[in-house]
Amino acid sequence: MLRVGIVGLPNVGKSTLFNALTNPAFAKATAGAGKLAEAANFPFTTIEPNVGVVPVPDERLEVLTKMFKSVKTVPTSIEFVDIAGLVKDAHAGEGLGNKFLSHIREVDAIVHVVRFFEDGNVTHVANKVDPASDAATIATELALADLETIKRLIANAEMDVKKQIKNAPARLAGLHQLETGLAKGTQARDISLDDKNQKILGALPLLTLKPVLYVANISEQQIANADEIIKTLSSQDKNTVLPLSVKIEQELISLPDEERKTFLKEYGLRDTGLNRLIKSCYQVLGLITFLTTGPDETRAWTVTTGSTAPQAAGKIHSDFERGFIRAETVAYQDLIAAGSQLRQGSAGQAYAAARAQGKVRDEGKEYIVQDGDIIIFKFNV
Repeated sequence: MLRVGIVGLPNVGKSTLFNALTNPAFAKATAGAGKLAEAANFPFTTIEPNVGVVPVPDERLEVLTKMFKSVKTVPTSIEFVDIAGLVKDAHAGEGLGNKFLSHIREVDAIVHVVRFFEDGNVTHVANKVDPASDAATIATELALADLETIKRLIANAEMDVKKQIKNAPARLAGLHQLETGLAKGTQARDISLDDKNQKILGALPLLTLKPVLYVANISEQQIANADEIIKTLSSQDKNTVLPLSVKIEQELISLPDEERKTFLKEYGLRDTGLNRLIKSCYQVLGLITFLTTGPDETRAWTVTTGSTAPQAAGKIHSDFERGFIRAETVAYQDLIAAGSQLRQGSAGQAYAAARAQGKVRDEGKEYIVQDGDIIIFKFNV
């Protein structure tokens, strides 16, 4: 399962965001995360990371479930990890930094919560709210931690060069390039390497190689001007920044559906911040969803953008990929459009209508799966 770590300075709203995401009213938490994380007004409230499994919102599942009268609906999901607040010099062990950094190494992507809201009742570790500076503090700590890792790897690579091990010189050159960039505070993902070095160094356990989504934790009063307010952060290296009020998101969960919709409409929002956060995590990770549906089950499956049909089949079962023959495919929008043209009819009739319109296709091994594809795999083992 994909793991996303929630990080940031102390008292920026990380645990409150985690609690909102894993609230039983919003998502089904794992047994280990059934107890909500403690949120308090002092640093290092979270020592051991809290973990919760959150379903990925996808309105297409509900539509297909009704259409095919599926017995079960299974969304895809993301595992969120609430990691304790980092502080300046975390890479040197300050504030139990080494332990917390090790937790970040275990996730696939990072949600970096940055405080924009002003609240005299919630202490800021620097005694002032400065989003750009706060974000830079965390980025610098991750880069310095990676720099320590690179120095150890360089020492090993130098020994490999002396032993005349294949690719060792190229690896050493790439490591030195990373060392230079990290020493300047550049994140590893932003350091340009040639194709050969990119391949050789791609599997390095570097924190700053992980994709990052910034969450700008704003107040209710800042919602109307959110796009303008977050410019100080979004303008830096073209960061992906999602503005949301963590406090309001927590309150929204307890509202009935109609009241929630009214609230969102009043603020000009189409969806809750939590739903937008989860969807944004998918985009940052370069993921898409394909669907399978029928009377027994409607299910969402996660694949990397650019995955072939056999690779997608392998997400269901390795036999599907090994014995892949073809993929009977129809785009979700095409199936729904075909069904809407019928005054009444079953899912089977909608599927037949889509086929008659040439929207149901037989795709081979080279086909690149698209988001929203509904697929029936044909295989033989």
